[in-house]
Amino acid sequence: MNDRTVRRADAPGGSAGGPAAGPFGEKGPAGRPASGPASRRPATPPASADTELAVDIRTLLERGAVDEARDRFAELVSKHQRRALRIAYQYLRDAADADEAVQDAFLKVFAHIGSYREAWPFEVWFTRILINGCLDRRKARARRERWFSSSEDTRPDEARSAFGGATPLDPEARLLARERRAKLASAIDRLDGRQRTVFMLCHYGDCTPREVSAITGLNESTVRVHLFRAARKLRGLLGGKP
Repeated sequence: MNDRTVRRADAPGGSAGGPAAGPFGEKGPAGRPASGPASRRPATPPASADTELAVDIRTLLERGAVDEARDRFAELVSKHQRRALRIAYQYLRDAADADEAVQDAFLKVFAHIGSYREAWPFEVWFTRILINGCLDRRKARARRERWFSSSEDTRPDEARSAFGGATPLDPEARLLARERRAKLASAIDRLDGRQRTVFMLCHYGDCTPREVSAITGLNESTVRVHLFRAARKLRGLLGGKP
């Protein structure tokens, strides 16, 4: 995967008015030059409930009401934690690392929420922070692996613990499920960077093509093309008809 990250001067995730570039270097909607008269620009969609909540938290912190801001922030954590774990796990493939990455992302969001601007949807801002953190962890892991070799090649049933799902009682069914997950993970790893990112955000992050466009900076139609090609390639890799 292309491991270039998105940074901003005052908070992780882009410039103060919205991220400046996506994971692939493209300008996001806030960074694209306007095409045509201002009257032709699409109307700004209404702010989501999460965006409004993030603004409320920012206002509370500006007033010094830290305890109340933390209580309200817990609502955001509750709404986004499960989805964030799915995304982080697909990047890191380790339940403990994914959990730490999610916690770090929430801490960064709370620490930098004073720089958040509601023109950029909260879920997009948060997802960019999360992905940047996951990419940083992947780089750190790669550096460690260049110097140290693991003496243990077995892994626990990470997907179950990451997602909080129930474990089948039948050992054979559990083994087959683990093999299917491993086969799918291996196939996803063989996608190119853009296809893999788009596929993971849509299928594990529950993002719409429009949200993926905002996160990555890719045109929405390009996102749909990458998603179609990723699904077609995965079918071929998994033994289905391409």
